[in-house]
Amino acid sequence: MRLHCLGTAGFHPNTKRHTSCYFLPESGVLLDAGTGIFRLAPLIQTDTIDVLLSHAHLDHICGLTFLLDVFYQRPVKKLRIWGEAAKLDAVRTHLFSELIFPVELDAEWLPIDDLENFCAGDANVSWRPQEHPGGSVGYRLDWQGSQKSLVYLTDTTGDASQAGIDWCGKPDLLMHECYFDDSMIQWAEKTGHSWTSRVAEITAAVAPKKLLVTHVNPLIGTEPVTEPVTEPVTEPVTELADENLAAGKKAKVANPLPGDFQTQCDLIAAKVKADVLLADDEMVVEF
Repeated sequence: MRLHCLGTAGFHPNTKRHTSCYFLPESGVLLDAGTGIFRLAPLIQTDTIDVLLSHAHLDHICGLTFLLDVFYQRPVKKLRIWGEAAKLDAVRTHLFSELIFPVELDAEWLPIDDLENFCAGDANVSWRPQEHPGGSVGYRLDWQGSQKSLVYLTDTTGDASQAGIDWCGKPDLLMHECYFDDSMIQWAEKTGHSWTSRVAEITAAVAPKKLLVTHVNPLIGTEPVTEPVTEPVTEPVTELADENLAAGKKAKVANPLPGDFQTQCDLIAAKVKADVLLADDEMVVEF
């Protein structure tokens, strides 16, 4: 099985990462629908796309509005969007309000609340509620033919209970968010996110073959941010507009948050037996 990382950041994009979106082309399954979804079209192999929404915060759903362009490039016969009923209602009512986005999405909206299991593509899917402001869910995907399994846990403080560990089983691939390091545990708990030692604890107990660290904080370990400074250009310049160009201005450097995610991954790897990978945009993970 192959997992394509279309977007790996949490909260907002930066110059290297888009927000959460992961694709399993052989099954036609998307895990969340952040801004990275614009990369989807050339990877589609199936006539049905199933989107599994972990929750309805904007960094995980705003890419649904990009699907008009995606399916213009590569049409599909059916789009199915799965999630908790209240989250689906919020997306349909607000994101697809004509005041926000002018075109209704042609999709089946499928609540999971009363389902213990359901099928998405060729995968059997189960889910579990997680601790996060507004609530989120984790997903486990099992493929009968290949005997492969994947667990996707994002936007959660991390469930280290025995029930949570047993539900995860021993998957081939565990995808777990790690938005903060241990110096920011209080902030992680307040915002409903995981931190380095919690992810290491859960991974050691779950014992996956591979851990993919996801939902990267866009301010940690990034290149310095530029801030415009008002200094007029004295000579006329003609340049094509570019997202990295501050026309008519010089720039000064503002420091990002301290730390880096590779260090966090190394700290986790020292405590677990799994192969530990840091998710990066356009990375392909085999499991």
